[in-house]
Formats: sequence, C-alpha cells, structure tokens
Amino acid sequence: MAPDAPDSQTPGEHVRLLRVAVLCMHTSPLHQPGSGDGGGLNVYVRELTAALAHLGVDCDIYTRRTDPSQPDRHEVEMGVSVTHVDAGAPSLDKDDLPAVVSAFADRVGEHLARRPVDALHAHYWLSGMAGHQLKHRLDIPLAVTFHTLGRVKTSTGDAEPRHRGEAEQRVIDCADAVFTSGDAEADQLRSLYEVPPERLHVLTPGVDRAMFAPGQRHAARAAIDLPPGPVLLFVGRLQPLKGAELAVETLAATRAAGTAGADAQLVIVGGPSGPHGEATLNQLRAMADGLEVADHVRFVDPLPHHLLSTYYRAADVCLVPSRSESFGLVALEAAACGTPVVASDVGGLRDNVVEGSTGYLVAGRSSDEFARRVIDILADPLLALRLGDAGSRRAERHSWRTSAAAALDVIDAAARRELVACL
Repeated sequence: MAPDAPDSQTPGEHVRLLRVAVLCMHTSPLHQPGSGDGGGLNVYVRELTAALAHLGVDCDIYTRRTDPSQPDRHEVEMGVSVTHVDAGAPSLDKDDLPAVVSAFADRVGEHLARRPVDALHAHYWLSGMAGHQLKHRLDIPLAVTFHTLGRVKTSTGDAEPRHRGEAEQRVIDCADAVFTSGDAEADQLRSLYEVPPERLHVLTPGVDRAMFAPGQRHAARAAIDLPPGPVLLFVGRLQPLKGAELAVETLAATRAAGTAGADAQLVIVGGPSGPHGEATLNQLRAMADGLEVADHVRFVDPLPHHLLSTYYRAADVCLVPSRSESFGLVALEAAACGTPVVASDVGGLRDNVVEGSTGYLVAGRSSDEFARRVIDILADPLLALRLGDAGSRRAERHSWRTSAAAALDVIDAAARRELVACL
C-alpha cells in the first residue's frame, strides 16, 4: 500500500488505497438501468467508481457473466474496469444465484491473486456473501452497501427468502464498514440488524449536475413529443416493489377530480424486472384500461441514464410510490431538474424529499392522497415553482465526488485498523 498522505492534505484528497475490488455479482453497471435487475444500484456503482478513480483509486468491478459474448474485461474509463466472471450458467435466474456465490467468489479470488487489491466494496447481499468469503482469504477490509434490505422488504409485503436476512446479518457481523444511503436506512439497519455504530456510515448518493439541472419545460416536452396537459412521471423498473400501479391509480384519481388535473397524463419510463416483471406490465395495461385512462398513459422503454433528464424537465410532478426505498435516486434526480416530487413516506425517501419544501410524502397506499398532493401542485403554479426551486438547490449539496471522498476516508481508515473478526 502507498504511504500515508501528508497531514496538510484535506480529507478525501489523500490516497492510501491504490485499488479496490467492487463486487456487483447480480447485475453489471454496464446494464441498462430500468430493465432486468438494472436500476439505481447500477447508476450508483458506475458513478461512485468513476469518482473514486478521479481521486486516484483504481476500481476493478467484478460481475457475473450473463451472456457468453461478454468480454472478459471491459475498460469503462481510466481507472475503472468491469470484469465478467463465470459462475453458473449465464441464464440463471436471480433467485438461483445464492447457489453460485461460492463459485463467484472463487473466480474473483483467482483474478485478485493476479491483480491484488487493498479493499473490497460489495454491493447487494449476494455480493456481500462473496465479499465475506474473500475478506477471510485475502485478509483485507470489506465494506458493504446493501441498497435494499431483505427484512425491510418482507415487512412491506414483498416475498423474500428467510435466508436473505440471515445472510445479511452474517455479512454485517464481519464487515469493516457498512454504508447506508441516509438516516432512515441507518435506523432500519439498527432496528432490524445488529450493526455496531462505529461501523455504520451514511454515504449519500450524488447527482451529476451537468446532466440533471433545471431546463425549459416546453422545450423538453417538444423534444419527446408530449401532447398539451399536465404530465405526471414515473421512472423505475416495473416490479411490485416500485409501485407503478399506484401511479396509474393516481392518474385516474387526479383526472376524476377535475379542475387542474382534468387533462393529466402519465409517462412511465422503465421495463419489466424480476420474476413478476412481465405480469406487472400486463397488469398495468389492464388497470389503465379498466380505469379508462389507457389513452393517457404512455409507456417508454428503459432509457440511457443521460436521457432521463429530458423526461424529468418535461414533467409537472414526479411520482415515486415505492413500497420501500433505501434512498430513491429518481427523487433526487427529479428534484435536481426542478420537478416537484410526490413520494411514499418510506425509508430513504424521508431523507430525500423534504415535506412541503421540495415535494410531499404520502403515508399509506391511497391513490386519493397521492392525487390530492398532485392537484395541490398543479393548481398552484407558484407552489410548484417554489418546490422545484428548493429541490434543485438542495440537490446541489449532493455530488458523487463528495460521496467518493467520504467512502475513501472510511475504507482507508478500516484498512489501518485491525480487521473485524466474525462473531
């Protein structure tokens, strides 16, 4: 490892770590967000590793090969690479991946024997399990970011295998650092898992302000050929967790209320995800038809991340009706573009959306309550302007460089301490 940096340098600007192995077993940051298993995690890994590379830390991302044609190694940019490793058949379903965690760890371990690293950063519980094994083989620190938590999802009605929560606990017991996206997720980790406070660190995701910033709404609407009338926007994978059905019901309730929302339309950007993805898409279409709003709902296939800004700018309101959310990057990106957010009062959205300042949080799953807040915004242009301006200004606090510097400081400190031993 490199020698300690001079004391005169500011936190996050020194580099003791030279290379980090980033484990992203179940999905690749090269995959399209909004489809399959690709979502905010993909964006998070891509942006955080790029920012770490700019601080002088090489990031080797390891992911499972899901297509035989994928290259062994892909250079994303200077200091960031993605390596595809073989662990089980490429076509394995996500639910079958726990059986190949050890195979994934073995293959990654072979790469690390040839290209050593100073630390591991695992994303999601499956990667955490692999990282747990590799930590003991290599005697290097392990940091983990779960992104979603099995016990939280179970508490909101989503089916998760019991062993997931138990596996997460085992990873937490041995991790040298556990990153959480905000105070709400930190509270969940404390209450549902036994996380020593000195190992729990808030690492808020960033937003690329060069990409996500306010712009002219009429120009954005013209660019994507939207008809006149208020626009509600949903961005996310089409799976039960993300609550797209509540967005459709909210549109129907908004239109039924008349006045400001009578001509409202809904744009849904995202594709089927997970074992119930196709069924969710079919249910959404059937629901829109049954509620007689099918002509006012536009489905848009998943888009490259940089193109989402046009949709955010085109919208009057961004809906984030998730059942649970560790942070909710969509809410931050929409706010950065000056679009008010109406979101579920759950998890990290409580950190992300400031009630009455950048948008509104709605308790429960009532479409009437969501519609009431939407109508409040549509009926009062000055309120909409105030919420959008406050959201955009608040988003300026969040940068990936700041997040990377904080992550570097935490992992660097872990590397200087005696490693945590399994309980």
